[in-house]
Amino acid sequence: MASELHRKPAHELAAMIRRRELKPSDLIEHTIARIEATNPRLNAFVALRAEAAIDEARRLDERIAHREEVGPLAGLPLGVKDLEDAAGLPTTFGSVPFKNNIARADSVEVARLKAAGAIVIGKTNAPEFGYTGFTKNLLFGTTRNPWNLERTPGGSSGGSAAAIAGCVVPLATGSDGGGSIRIPACYTGCFGLKPSFGRIPNDAMLGMTRWDDTAVLGPLARTVRDAAMYLDVAMGYHAADPDSLPHPGISYQAVLDRLPKKLRIAFHPDFGHIVQREVSREVEKAVGAFRDMGHEVVVLEEKVPETGQAWMRIGAGQSLAMLHEYLDKHREQFGRSFASGTEAASRITWRHYGDAYRRRFEFNEWVRGVFERFDLLLTPTLPTEAFAAGGPPPREIDGKPLADLMAALVFTYPFNLSGHPAASVRAGFTDSGLPCGLQIVAERHRDDLVLQAAYAYEQARPWNDKWPEL
Repeated sequence: MASELHRKPAHELAAMIRRRELKPSDLIEHTIARIEATNPRLNAFVALRAEAAIDEARRLDERIAHREEVGPLAGLPLGVKDLEDAAGLPTTFGSVPFKNNIARADSVEVARLKAAGAIVIGKTNAPEFGYTGFTKNLLFGTTRNPWNLERTPGGSSGGSAAAIAGCVVPLATGSDGGGSIRIPACYTGCFGLKPSFGRIPNDAMLGMTRWDDTAVLGPLARTVRDAAMYLDVAMGYHAADPDSLPHPGISYQAVLDRLPKKLRIAFHPDFGHIVQREVSREVEKAVGAFRDMGHEVVVLEEKVPETGQAWMRIGAGQSLAMLHEYLDKHREQFGRSFASGTEAASRITWRHYGDAYRRRFEFNEWVRGVFERFDLLLTPTLPTEAFAAGGPPPREIDGKPLADLMAALVFTYPFNLSGHPAASVRAGFTDSGLPCGLQIVAERHRDDLVLQAAYAYEQARPWNDKWPEL
């Protein structure tokens, strides 16, 4: 049994611990051994707290032995993305000037996960300040996809996704400002949820309240139930984040199997952009599962408003506002493309912001029209399979050049602008043996419906029995 612990989903491990069939200390020791065995190849983890985690687990052993009440995540090893604080560990943001930035306290999300019994095992790699859709930085190097070590696990939550798909940890935190949970979930075949904006409280970053309302926190996991279990303990209002939402009054895990019958579902296959043929093939099969369940699926061919430039302009100003003093003092220590891209925000004017928000309005009106007619919207998560581990992103698909780099992410970032909940489930595999994803989107605050649809799909086309061998 011990040799297969790392392949079990989080909810099964949690149940074994509650039934006293598995000691938290045994699971943590197994996880540390798994990290030591896989990290030289994956580079998923960039900091560990092995001894402290074992000590926590042994204390939990004693509490469980004395039949004390423990939380729903009791004993589960947790990876924390290196853009988020976990007390006593460095929060480097994947950036050399912050290599010694030790967190004094946990983020709100990490504190809630720990209060539910999760044990932080270490920090997972991310591109510098989450800047790219692949995971590489000057401080820790390149993270690799467990399905093919020459390919990227995506970004910016690439270290977390590699750790999940590589069966290293059962749960890991992610964040998503333009696809940074769904992109790595897609490229590694795991489940990733971008909740509604405000569902999980955001903390200030580097002492600055964030005004950009596109980035959210959320889970990466091997099953939908695991993600629902995570969201149940992490969600709810917190005074540190004025935009955080009240608790919805339900357990997402408890309602997973209550997907309504005969839903009206829209499927847009391309948003007017190029999609890799093999990805289209697998996504169409995945969409077919919803027809087989008895839902009405309508293929949309209507034009979707372009929002790539708007998304970049809206986010760029916040990055420069937050980092300009550090760039002034330590510019040579930042990655060249990150530094130049961030400084380019100084050329964005209020007129540009106005244009960006008009594009945002146009997209929101389109989505509003979709959800007036349909209950769910399905799209590919990404138009390609995973590209080279060190980048750059693809500039062509099936021999056809892309209009711009944003076309490689065309299905994810629009829903950061609109704030709708969206998840990536495994659609299938390309001819190269690499996962590709189906994106499930619902109306704002209907995180329950996204999870229910993802869970029903997972039951119809299970994926948790197939993970890469390392």
